Amino acid sequence: MSRLSQLIMLRLRQEVLEWSGSWWFLTTLVVQAVVGPLIGLFVWSAVFPGDPSIVSYYVALMLITLMTESFEQFTLAERIYDGTLSHELLRPQPVLIGVIGANLAIRSWLTIIGIPAVFLTGLAMGVRFDPAAILLALPAVPLAGIMMFLWTYGLSLTGFWTERVHAVVAFGSYLIMILGGTIAPVGLLPEPWQQLSRVLPMYAMLGFPAELATGRLTGGPVITGYLLQLGWIAVGVASCVRLWRAGTRRYTVVGA
Repeated sequence: MSRLSQLIMLRLRQEVLEWSGSWWFLTTLVVQAVVGPLIGLFVWSAVFPGDPSIVSYYVALMLITLMTESFEQFTLAERIYDGTLSHELLRPQPVLIGVIGANLAIRSWLTIIGIPAVFLTGLAMGVRFDPAAILLALPAVPLAGIMMFLWTYGLSLTGFWTERVHAVVAFGSYLIMILGGTIAPVGLLPEPWQQLSRVLPMYAMLGFPAELATGRLTGGPVITGYLLQLGWIAVGVASCVRLWRAGTRRYTVVGA
C-alpha cells in the first residue's frame, strides 16, 4: 500500500470515529438523501402502477444516493471561510487527504444508517433485482461516487471567490435532481432532454447506475455509459486541479 493510501485510510478511521457520535445529525442527512427518491417513487409508481421497473429503479436510486452523497461545501468551504485551511496548507500532506477521509466516512455512516430504510422500502414494494444486473452495476457505483465528489468538491472551491458557496452547491444539486434521474427517470423525459441528459454528468452520477441495477440498460448503452463516466471523471479531475491551484494562489495572496 502506498503512503498516500495509508494516509487516506488513517484519516478515514479518524473521521469515522469522530462522526460516530453524531447519530441524530447523520440520521437527518439520511432523511434528506432519501426524500427525493421516495417522492419520485410514490409519484411515478402511481402514474405507472403496472411497471415494476419504476419501483426497483427508485429503490436502487435511494441506496446509490446514500453511497455517493458529498458535503464538501461544509468540510472544505467552511475551512476556507474561517481560515483553518491555512493550517491544512502548512501540513506535510495534501489537504485533499482530509477532504477524502471525511467524504468516505460520512458516506459510510449514511449507508449503514440508511440501509434498513432502503431494505424496508424494497420489501414493502415487493422489489426484486436480477443478480446479473446488480453485478453489471457494481463498478458504476464507485465511479458515480467519484463523479459526485469531484462535482461537489469543484463547486465548493468557488469559496475562494465567493461567500455564497452553499447557494452554488445547492444549484448544482438541483441540476442533479432534475437531469440525473431523481425527479423523473431519464427515460421518461421528453425529447430532446432525454438524449441530452444521457450525455451529461448528472445522469452518470445517479440515473445510470440505477438503471443498470434494474436491468433497463443492455448492450451499447452500458458501454457508452461507462465510457462517459470515465470521461467525465477525467474532466472533473482536470477542472478541480485548475480550480485548486488558482484558488490557493488567491487565498495565500489575500491572507499574506
